[in-house]
Parts: sequence; C-alpha cells; structure tokens
Amino acid sequence: MEMSKPVVAIVMGSKSDWPVMKKAADALKEFDIPHISRVISAHRTPDIAIEFAENAEKDGVEVIIAGAGCAAHLAGVIAGKTVLPVLGVPMESPSLKGLDSLLSTVQMPGGIPVGTLAIGDAGAKNAGLFAVAILSGKYPQLREKLKNYRKAMADKVKEIILE
Repeated sequence: MEMSKPVVAIVMGSKSDWPVMKKAADALKEFDIPHISRVISAHRTPDIAIEFAENAEKDGVEVIIAGAGCAAHLAGVIAGKTVLPVLGVPMESPSLKGLDSLLSTVQMPGGIPVGTLAIGDAGAKNAGLFAVAILSGKYPQLREKLKNYRKAMADKVKEIILE
C-alpha cells in the first residue's frame, strides 16, 4: 500500500468530541491507515472548514469523517465544498440525546450526500471501518485485511455458548 500521507481526515466540531471520534481513529490505526484528526467548527470557524474542504483532495485525503453535535452542520458544510466521500458521525447532545445531531447530519438536500452513521461511539467506529471499506476498492491489501477482520469477528461470535 502506498499511503505515506494521511488519506483519511477526521474532523470534529469540538475538542470534547474526541473521546468518541477516537473510535474512528482507532479503527483506522488497526488497518494501518494514515490519518489526521483536527477540530474544525462549521459555526465558530466556517472559513477554516471551507478552506479545509476545498484543499483536502489536493492534500491527498480520500475520505473525510466529520463528527459534530447539536446543530451538527460540519459534515454538510464539508460535503458542500468537496466531492470526496464524507461520513458524518452525530454526537450525543445533552438536550436531545443526539437526535438533533442525527437529523442535522442525515437530512442533506438531494445532490449533496453525507453518509451518516449511528450516534456516538458505534457511529465513530463504523465510520472508521466504512472508510476502510471505501479505500479497499483502491488498495487491495486493505480488502484482504477487512475480510480477515470480519472473519475474526464472526469467529468470536461462533465461540459463544450460552447455557
């Protein structure tokens, strides 16, 4: 695999999102995928968000994972400024338990897609694994690693015996 520069970017609206978004980074690390992680706010730093999205492809990024809570516009703002795949991870929010984040991320207008995952930890982990699946079309070694990962997961389930 020829991936010396980060091919996945993980962005999040706030530093407080990192404990959740780290699950995406951990999934990418498991597959030795170089990535970057940074805080970019669609509301507090919109110019930075747009500049990041416009430059991501030329910087070698192939997939973007964006996590945000509450109004959760980060994934949509980024998707609106790049043709790269954008995977949205809604963060759990105090007032509506992440339902607001989910709806803000998943309800993109037709023509500007954001692949939206589950709220919170499971969504972040699955975003990392979905990025692996997307990249496996270009990097055959990743496809084999992903097949082995899923087989190992299935084998663990087969070993469970309940009395």
